[in-house]
Amino acid sequence: MTTPPMPEFPAGFRWGVSTSAYQIEGATAADGRGPSIWDTFAGTPGRIADGSSGAEACDHYHRYAEDVALLAGLGVSGYRFSIAWPRVQPTGTGPANPTGLDFYDRLVDTLLDAGVDPVATLFHWDLPQALEDAGGWLHRDTPALFAAYADLAAARLGDRVKLWITLNEPFIHMSLGHGLGVHAPGRTLLLDAFPVAHHQLLGHGLAVAALRARGTGPVAIANNYSPVRLIGETEADRAAGAAYDALHNRLFTDPLLGLGYPAGMNFDPGVVRDGDLEVIAAPLDVLGVNYYSPTGIRAAEEDSPLPFEIVPLTGYPRTAFDWPVAPDGLRDLLLRLRDTYGDALPPIQVTESGCAYDDVPGADGRVHDPERIAYLDGHVRAVREAIDAGVEVTGYFVWSLLDNWEWAEGFTKRFGLVHVDYATQRRTPKSSYAWFRDHVVRP
Repeated sequence: MTTPPMPEFPAGFRWGVSTSAYQIEGATAADGRGPSIWDTFAGTPGRIADGSSGAEACDHYHRYAEDVALLAGLGVSGYRFSIAWPRVQPTGTGPANPTGLDFYDRLVDTLLDAGVDPVATLFHWDLPQALEDAGGWLHRDTPALFAAYADLAAARLGDRVKLWITLNEPFIHMSLGHGLGVHAPGRTLLLDAFPVAHHQLLGHGLAVAALRARGTGPVAIANNYSPVRLIGETEADRAAGAAYDALHNRLFTDPLLGLGYPAGMNFDPGVVRDGDLEVIAAPLDVLGVNYYSPTGIRAAEEDSPLPFEIVPLTGYPRTAFDWPVAPDGLRDLLLRLRDTYGDALPPIQVTESGCAYDDVPGADGRVHDPERIAYLDGHVRAVREAIDAGVEVTGYFVWSLLDNWEWAEGFTKRFGLVHVDYATQRRTPKSSYAWFRDHVVRP
């Protein structure tokens, strides 16, 4: 595919790719790793689209050196991976499992030897099952336990990790895992899931303090954002849009930047305690932005349990997830973050941006994915437009390096720049891999 030359980006801009532990590592019973909520959830019939689990996934635990070689070939300067809490603390408490930390030690050193910055996420949804049995993120004790785990990880890796990310997409973990039940741990609390929001954010703040005490590198959080596109022009539609924006976009950003919770976020008495908001508002070095698509919103029916209705957006190309491809949404999001938070906003790195398509090898054994190239081209240019408009964006990470186990969709959705044959674990770089290398990372 021929595209116009990519615009230049600022010196030192971090190009990277992202993965997560449960989606690629496999080896879920190896070397002392304990079960996570995703092991339990995937083992429950009917929860996963194809009945699979992450027990083997991409076998990255044993093939990490091959995957780092793919990163080196791609030429990226950053690799965002996640540390599996149950690999470090099998039950979520107590001393570290040294064999589990050994794996991340080897991974970090191999990355550095390849000239790739390690960017480590501490929590990408794989809570130790023992903590879930004790209440999980609904329980007030979990934030402090998360901070203790962060301290163990930083004690071993903090001298080499170049950016720490505390939580990945706490909104998605709250809403899909605890509100709607389509992700682990499978709770269906709807708006009664709000304590999960607060306890994740409190855990973030306590983890930031633990990381700072270890004198580690910069600290971030990776939030999922979705700009609201109103379907309708009534006052009720506008109120519905504001309600959804507060829930999805502001609930996990306002308190981080010292503004407290948005109006209308009503927590049960005793959930938010004196001093909590100060802990949550610990200064950030980077705000991670995960963006996939905007959300269409209109006023809800009178008997709806939610104050808005989500409506599919029309007029856009669609991914295999049936998500609209809207690069302008990323540009608009970055501008809105700047306009909303002003000087309180730290530098932004786009920590996830990508798309799923039905990629299959052709007769020549190659995997051609022109839709992904078009997607990435549009979204990278959207970032440049935001930078030109004055937003400080310092990095962009593609989701994902590898096709992987895609949560409740199992192996049915492929996001990777590299195709994975799950039967053989053969890695085949797609045409998007070469395009990203040649047109973006090394133009």
